[in-house]
Amino acid sequence: MKRTLAIIFAIAFTAISASAQVGDPRNTLSIGVSGGMGTSRVSFIPSIRQTLSLGPTLGVSIRHVSEKYFFLICGTQLECNLATRGWTELIEDGSGNEYTRNATYVEIPFLAHIGFGREFRGVQGHINLGPQVGYLLNEKEIYGGQKPWDISNRPNQVTEQYGKAIENKLDYGITASVGLELHTGIGNFGIEGRYYFGLGNIYGITKKDYFARCANSTISVRATYSFNLFN
Repeated sequence: MKRTLAIIFAIAFTAISASAQVGDPRNTLSIGVSGGMGTSRVSFIPSIRQTLSLGPTLGVSIRHVSEKYFFLICGTQLECNLATRGWTELIEDGSGNEYTRNATYVEIPFLAHIGFGREFRGVQGHINLGPQVGYLLNEKEIYGGQKPWDISNRPNQVTEQYGKAIENKLDYGITASVGLELHTGIGNFGIEGRYYFGLGNIYGITKKDYFARCANSTISVRATYSFNLFN
């Protein structure tokens, strides 16, 4: 995991450094909206088996392109998103129980933006990478399946999460995305895949706490639309 994080930070540093070089100046400001679906999970230690947990994501963004450095179009992007995260457990102990935790977050990613391809008309690919902070707005537990609930045979007897509210409302981590945009005279239409790796934990992880790790991770696919205010 440390090696993975080192690679992520190295890529982020390289991207930001590239955008800081003296290249061919640009001054393009655009605003946009996005919407899509994500699959989320929480990395628990001790482990909890999970299946895909689906939730929507909606957001607005502002992007500033500051220069073109060789074939790279460099800038920054700030977003404000509303996303449903959480986890859905894969319960295979014969109880017939079902459990999902839905958590709604407001997310603010601050991203280095690297584009390549056609600058104003045509197709342009991009990579976005940077830190993200989020804040928990609300959460909901969904109990399903056979009643009454029977937790006596849960694997590893991991049941601490049931009825336990998320303790750390502030979340933070690293997010990265790749996408394609079609730039036209009426705006920019795009599709993007994004991964979020949480560095914070939703519960306490001190020696007196039950979990040693409990961090969010999300993979999402979003459609985007933006238009240039000036360029």
